[in-house]
Amino acid sequence: MSDTYILEMKNITKEFPGVKALDRVTFSVTRGEIHCLVGENGAGKSTLMKVLSGVYPYGSYTGDIHFNGEVQQYRTISDSEKAGIAIIYQELALVPEMSVYENIFLGHEIVKNGTIDWNETIQRSTELLKRVGLKINPGTLVKELGVGKQQLVEIAKALSRDVKVLILDEPTAALNEDDCDNLLQLIQNLKHEQGVTSIMISHKLKEVIRIADTVTVLRDGQTICTLDAASGEVSENILIKHMVGREINNVFPPRDHEISDEIVLEVRDWSAFNVQKGKNDLTDVSFNVKKGEIIGFAGLMGSGRTELARSIFGNPDKYRITGEMLINKVPKRFNHPGKAIEAGIAYVSEDRKKNGLILIQDIKQNITVANLQEISRRSIVDDNSEVKVATEYREAINIKTPSLEQQVLKLSGGNQQKVQIAKWLFAKPHVLILDEPTRGIDVGAKYEIYTIMNKLVEEGMSIIMISSELPEVLGMSDRVYVVSEGRITGELPIEEATQEKIMQLATN
Repeated sequence: MSDTYILEMKNITKEFPGVKALDRVTFSVTRGEIHCLVGENGAGKSTLMKVLSGVYPYGSYTGDIHFNGEVQQYRTISDSEKAGIAIIYQELALVPEMSVYENIFLGHEIVKNGTIDWNETIQRSTELLKRVGLKINPGTLVKELGVGKQQLVEIAKALSRDVKVLILDEPTAALNEDDCDNLLQLIQNLKHEQGVTSIMISHKLKEVIRIADTVTVLRDGQTICTLDAASGEVSENILIKHMVGREINNVFPPRDHEISDEIVLEVRDWSAFNVQKGKNDLTDVSFNVKKGEIIGFAGLMGSGRTELARSIFGNPDKYRITGEMLINKVPKRFNHPGKAIEAGIAYVSEDRKKNGLILIQDIKQNITVANLQEISRRSIVDDNSEVKVATEYREAINIKTPSLEQQVLKLSGGNQQKVQIAKWLFAKPHVLILDEPTRGIDVGAKYEIYTIMNKLVEEGMSIIMISSELPEVLGMSDRVYVVSEGRITGELPIEEATQEKIMQLATN
């Protein structure tokens, strides 16, 4: 192994039943660089990193791992951690009810004379928090921190183990813009000031271009290329072309159809009092949606967009509602999501794993679960009808899977999102609410979902799209409502909407 490289993975092949996830992948990382790993969902990025970190142990794959000049055979995560490799997943591995300092040294506690030295633990935690630029009391409970600060605690936890290679799997997926900037700056600081080598998996190509020294592209479980940023090889168009195997000239597919004047959903003076918090999440919100229209809801994280969607969809245990909602001019108020579904409203959750899908069930069960009466005879599910329906939606929206019996948890993020959309399409809604419809999925899968959205509105469905990505809001919406602190602060026709105008209204 060359001294230039801290890591080399050679001819890594990993198979699951019916799927070759990695096919002779070669991946090399130079000492002290920021190396980004990109590719479509299902390309093999996370699988490769799980091989490296010991999640998939030696013997469950073929090929060689060279780290710091020696061949490695990691049989557990602990083995890779001892060697100086730390991985931080999108779903953070912190214990909410424990303090920051307890979390940082969880699993490798500082022990003296057979007992934990809490004074030393707190002192070293304070030093580590300073290294990651987090100014908090180390005794703070993790559950009291926002996601951005929790991410920094995870990095402090990794640094406590004398990390040499830090792996970050979609680290900014759930962060707002400021937290993203802080995290990317920290990764650069760790490189320049502390010599830490970082490998970052990301679908956000602008972040990749901003931070990467080198980029490796995977596609269909194979290494496509490695690009050097210093040589000018890294651009958004080049990355997209290598990721999807073709050029995508327009990130947002064209849509050309007439929007009806018919208002299918209208909300007037809608206020939602959060019983648990003892305050309003929403105050005097008014908006409308026309037939065949995509309405974009923009705003900062925590502005109230998701709360609006959930209150419309029926969440009586959490909210006390005042105001009016009219569906096709008929007043409605739902005390249960089932009533909203019956009225033609569907809600695709922003958190597909927690609220949108039953991960341990298969694809066909997830697709049909919101409309079982359609495929039931005398309250018993007709298996043949279920397979027929699932097959139709699998083909209609291009869900990539070897079988309808595949567990949803084993699908890529993009295909999980398509299953969630298929579930609600089978419920046959008139209004489809999409909350962060492309979060955590790659550019190719995004394009497919945008195409599905265009087809649905052309067929007469109406869509409410909540998105934190302003280019997505501007690229897909017919009108934009901006939400700030639980109120609508502006409505913009798409011809007048700009990122600057939206941000001005979002910070009112």
